[in-house]
Amino acid sequence: MSERSERIDNTGESSEQQITVTQVRSGIGAKPKTRGTLRALGLGRIGKTNTLPDRPEIRGMIARVPHLITVSTVSEANASSTANEANEGTD
Repeated sequence: MSERSERIDNTGESSEQQITVTQVRSGIGAKPKTRGTLRALGLGRIGKTNTLPDRPEIRGMIARVPHLITVSTVSEANASSTANEANEGTD
């Protein structure tokens, strides 16, 4: 049981590289499996963006729908400055 909790703790770490995925083309007319992959990536509408951890399972989903999305990496400096800006806006 402790191994499982350690894995859960490891998946929540922010030390992983982050990638930003943006949907640029519609899933209309695509196969249901392709639309499901878009939904699994947190997308669903053109222009919607989601930041995800750079892991093999996410990269595999991205490989299935490269014609519908664009991918960019988020550097640690950008991620921390974005978090700081979000915290400043709550005051």
